Amino acid sequence: MTITMSFMKGAAGDAVQRFADSFDLRNLPPEFYENPFPYYALLRAQAPVKRLPDGTFFVTRYDDVEFVYKNPKIFSSDKKQEFGAKYGATPLFEHHTTSLVFNDPPFHTRVRRLINGALTPRAVAQIQPDLVAQVDRLIDTMAAKASVDLIEDFAAAIPIEVIGNLLGVPRAERAPLRSWSLAILGALEPRLTSDAASRGNDAVRNFAAYLDELIERRRKAALGPDSDLISCLLHGGFDGHTLSGVELVHNCIFLLNAGHETTTNLIGNGLVALAEHPDQRDRLIADTNLIKSAVEEFLRYESPNQLGNRITTQPVLLGGVDLPVGTQITVCIGAANRDPGQFAAPDDLDIGRSPNRHLAFASGIHQCVGMSVARLEAMTAISSFIRRFPAYSLSAAPTRGGRVRFRGFLKIPCELGSESTTRPAMP
Repeated sequence: MTITMSFMKGAAGDAVQRFADSFDLRNLPPEFYENPFPYYALLRAQAPVKRLPDGTFFVTRYDDVEFVYKNPKIFSSDKKQEFGAKYGATPLFEHHTTSLVFNDPPFHTRVRRLINGALTPRAVAQIQPDLVAQVDRLIDTMAAKASVDLIEDFAAAIPIEVIGNLLGVPRAERAPLRSWSLAILGALEPRLTSDAASRGNDAVRNFAAYLDELIERRRKAALGPDSDLISCLLHGGFDGHTLSGVELVHNCIFLLNAGHETTTNLIGNGLVALAEHPDQRDRLIADTNLIKSAVEEFLRYESPNQLGNRITTQPVLLGGVDLPVGTQITVCIGAANRDPGQFAAPDDLDIGRSPNRHLAFASGIHQCVGMSVARLEAMTAISSFIRRFPAYSLSAAPTRGGRVRFRGFLKIPCELGSESTTRPAMP
């Protein structure tokens, strides 16, 4: 059954209720992966805190999602219970339960302080010259081709280089990083297949083995803590604690994964959105100063990360629903960012939207630690691309990634069109 906006507005209430009643995050219709937003709208209207068949809850309203993020003592990020049942005693379990994002204070605080110390505004600003040069090289290479894939030839290549530089991964050793990242993050999907689990576990093993060797090289080189993120984590401490070897490895994997996948999605989603909304593309070309608000709108409109997970540590009333201790919930960032209670005309792309308090980077203590880097990458990549190729078009339908948690494309076939003869300065 294809759910459309017209269905939502005109169908009988009992049909809407049947859909809401049958919603199952682990058994989704094919149409959902292409366009989940009509489904989210139905759930927001009919069951904003929806109990799923597995006993967990799915949260779709902006105010409820924000409440969860703002109350980490009530809604824990610790995933040992959830991931123990999902992964068993495997490398995937060890990785995800050791990384920054799936932990509470004090461990979360300790690791985040170390990473924040390496990603100061000054450090992020120093990324820009190399980033601009890399984007220009990729664009020059694409200009020599008749057609390109905006993921393979552009979007995916940028964050791998940026995070590789930040962590000090030698350029010649970066080839497997993307495939490892996709396999590990793919195993976070609500429905875990045996094949996805196998690929994810193999990727963790291979990634960890590589990082063990790279970290050992760092120890022998005796580099200072300011040389790169690995050295910062290796030598840094907070409140008298340093990271163990296992903690160091898995948080480096986390940084590479987080820095790669969501930023690739952000750049790809933004370029597709502009191609599908030529009025907004023309608006951005006419006023390049809109690039900052445009990136915020891409984050809201097609949030690269659609889902988050928490577990309750005490009884709580959420959206009118009583949740006991130990209740697992999924917060839907993609639904919250299209909530008409928060955003006017939420299904419209408006690159000048203001205010735009989206939750694409979460909120509270777990707000994305690398969001300033992701914003810089997206602003640089998208503004440079549309300046050079203002008439680009999609040559075929883009191929979605086929995942519900991470929303992006695997392929975006593109015709570049005529190159611009003017090169205005970047804002």
